[in-house]
Amino acid sequence: MQLKIQRSEDKPAEWFLIEMQGDLESRSKDHLEGKFIGDLHFNKQGVPVMIIGHHILYGKEMELDQPVVAITKDNSQDLAMEVESDENQQTSSTKYLVKAIIRNKLIFKSRPKPIIANVPKKI
Repeated sequence: MQLKIQRSEDKPAEWFLIEMQGDLESRSKDHLEGKFIGDLHFNKQGVPVMIIGHHILYGKEMELDQPVVAITKDNSQDLAMEVESDENQQTSSTKYLVKAIIRNKLIFKSRPKPIIANVPKKI
């Protein structure tokens, strides 16, 4: 079986994986798919920092041993002419488009630390 994989017109995007240790739970017990979880920032030294609710996690960036390619399936219908019988025959071809290349991952393996605001003391 031969698969047709094409690059998109533009250069594919650079994505990265996020690896977290432990469980990520919601108070409402809803699924977290497609929902906002938190903010991801990088400090001046390039260390990834993730803020989830009132917690902060510090991570590190690592390069993957082998890059991973994210692809999308594109089903298009082509109309082909058969010369001998002069009949239109519809053929379907499946193409895969390269969406992004993943070369790095961010690892958050330490326990989250609570964010505590500086509260002025009463005198």
